[in-house]
Amino acid sequence: MGRAEARRAGRRGARGAAKPGGIRRFFTLKRLLGTFFGLCLLAMGGLFVLYLLVPVPSANAQAEMQSNVYKYGDGTILTRTGEINREIVGLEKIPKDVQRTFVAAENKSFYQDSGIDIKGTTRGLINTLSGKGKQGGSTITQQYVKNYYLNQDQTVTRKLKELVISLKVDRKKDKNEILAGYINTSYYGRGAYGIQAAAQAYYGIDASALNVSQGAYLAALLQAPSQYDWAAATATGKKLVTQRWNYVLDNMVEQKWLDSATRSGLKFPVPQAPKAAPGMEGQAGYLVEAANDELARQGVDKAEIAKGGWTITLNIDEKRQKELVQSVDKQLESRLDRKNNKTDATVQAGATSVDPKTGRVVALYGGTGATEHWISNATRTDYQPASTFKPVVLASALENGAETQDGRKIGVNTRYDGTSKRPVEGSDTPFAPENEDNRDYGRVSVRTAMNKSINSVFAQMVVDVGPPEVKKTALDLGMRDKGFPERPAITLGTMNASTWDMAGVYATLDNHGKKITPTIVKSAEHKDRTVELPDPVGERVISRETADTVTHVLQGVVDNGSGFEANTSAYDAAGKTGTSENNKSAWFAGYTPQLTTVVALFGESTKEGGGQVTLTGTANSGRANGGGFPARIWADYTLGALNGGSGATFDLDIAAPVRETPSIPVTPSTPEQTPSTEPSPSPPPEPTPSDSAPSPSPSEPPVESSPSTEPGGGGPSSPGNSESPAFPPGADNPNPNAGSAPGRQ
Repeated sequence: MGRAEARRAGRRGARGAAKPGGIRRFFTLKRLLGTFFGLCLLAMGGLFVLYLLVPVPSANAQAEMQSNVYKYGDGTILTRTGEINREIVGLEKIPKDVQRTFVAAENKSFYQDSGIDIKGTTRGLINTLSGKGKQGGSTITQQYVKNYYLNQDQTVTRKLKELVISLKVDRKKDKNEILAGYINTSYYGRGAYGIQAAAQAYYGIDASALNVSQGAYLAALLQAPSQYDWAAATATGKKLVTQRWNYVLDNMVEQKWLDSATRSGLKFPVPQAPKAAPGMEGQAGYLVEAANDELARQGVDKAEIAKGGWTITLNIDEKRQKELVQSVDKQLESRLDRKNNKTDATVQAGATSVDPKTGRVVALYGGTGATEHWISNATRTDYQPASTFKPVVLASALENGAETQDGRKIGVNTRYDGTSKRPVEGSDTPFAPENEDNRDYGRVSVRTAMNKSINSVFAQMVVDVGPPEVKKTALDLGMRDKGFPERPAITLGTMNASTWDMAGVYATLDNHGKKITPTIVKSAEHKDRTVELPDPVGERVISRETADTVTHVLQGVVDNGSGFEANTSAYDAAGKTGTSENNKSAWFAGYTPQLTTVVALFGESTKEGGGQVTLTGTANSGRANGGGFPARIWADYTLGALNGGSGATFDLDIAAPVRETPSIPVTPSTPEQTPSTEPSPSPPPEPTPSDSAPSPSPSEPPVESSPSTEPGGGGPSSPGNSESPAFPPGADNPNPNAGSAPGRQ
């Protein structure tokens, strides 16, 4: 019996050992399959219940359309937007091939599908739950439902409703009716809802007159209306929308809706320049667009803003805004003859003024008027800031503790070789920039080099610091990475920037190195939401000593350098002039302890398609350099904005706060000299170094001469690029027969 019991016990143990133990027995294949099918049935049941419970709501498209109210900082009304820009047109009025561009762009299976894209919707739900925001993949039916019946909220509830309603709409409505609804309710940018408004906004024609090429562009726009608007798009945006346009047309060929031979002959249909809507006259349109752009950067879709119902209060100070407009009119527009002078007709002025303590944009000048010139000259980024970038180079040198090639730490009094066309040392990229009038300065201090904007000095300084480090400092200060190569030529400001961008950079210097991001929106409220706005004052990006030292140097530019036209005894000021290659743009960026303002002039061709042209000959006064019209506009505005002046002085924390006092009094009201109107040839951005060694200037001793007797960057009558009139009023021109070789400042 004992052996029998043992055998039975052994068999029981063997059977027990053969069974899965612990948690493994809960994950058998049978159980997993049962769970999977159970969840599928549960999901299907849930969708069925949703299908029964969710009705097709009434259309919201017209009912929710309202005006927006834009206010000045003190609450007074700036403007109201008009009625929603939409005109419904029947599908029969839209050419068949234009209709098909939208199907080719968004949903090639539109005519065959059931109205929903399960994969795309599932992906959208997952990304919404994970916080990734907007996702594509919806069918035309789903997008129509979202536009016409629901809203743009990125929530799981809205996406589920969209799915169910789309199924119902697809069953009840004809495909052509759905397509017409989609085309007529979509937002195309420029405030245009629907294809009729879009055709007028982009091509100045009715939807019935659109061709397939234009239709493909409008269809491509729907993916990203703001980014793909050709008039305001960056180089990347233009590249992307061109690719999207090609994608649409290629899909049409694939679907046999377009002949391949016809397709190959189509050219990209560049749209017309945008025009302001009624009520957007004068500066109002520029202010509204700047506010809308800022809200878009904070995640508020422009389509939602265009629907209306918003109360948007700006930081704009009504008094200062008027002062800025009056200063441009007085110092520039009153002297231009736009009708009879071809050069004057090309001149565009822009400005941005910021409170350096709060980051608030208190005034902005976008141009002569939004209904005449829609592109804002305050925020456009297609021109180079030129020598207004040189203070960034100095800031980077100080912040990084950079040294010269022979091991000397760079500071305000460090001496450099100011010989024109001097090849830089220590760079793999050859660079030998020419100074204004090809003038040699010999050995000069960094302070004097800034006053006179000596190209050769700052070209070497960029190499000493390192172009990557200089670029990093620039981005930290608030510049954007737009055409920003890491080469020595960046010392001449060869990247693109706006007055808005540069106002942020200089306001950060003004604020002792704490980052200032210009902000025009004070608050934005809607009945359904209030926008959370970030603090315009950020973290410290450079040390206070670095920022204050740069300010100290820039005081000298205003006191006795190229920016003397901005100097008055009514306020303490610092600033820098800038004039780009061939005088295509002229800048003055300056600040007081209470106000930072950047003013610029741009030469813009009046021919179709635009393009940059020289400012030489503006108001029959030769070169419109940064030390001329921009500095005088800046001075006039600043005086008025500060109510006639201010006793506030810069509170600088620097090692040796010693100011140079000009021995010759200067006044910003002195008229410019009358230079030659011949434009200069355009030098290459990075010329090959001269084969011969540079010779010292016979007129310059090896020791730096008195700043009060040297010109502020070269004579205005030379055909090269300049920063200012050559010398302060009352001083003799030390080089009346300066050569005509081109220079860039």
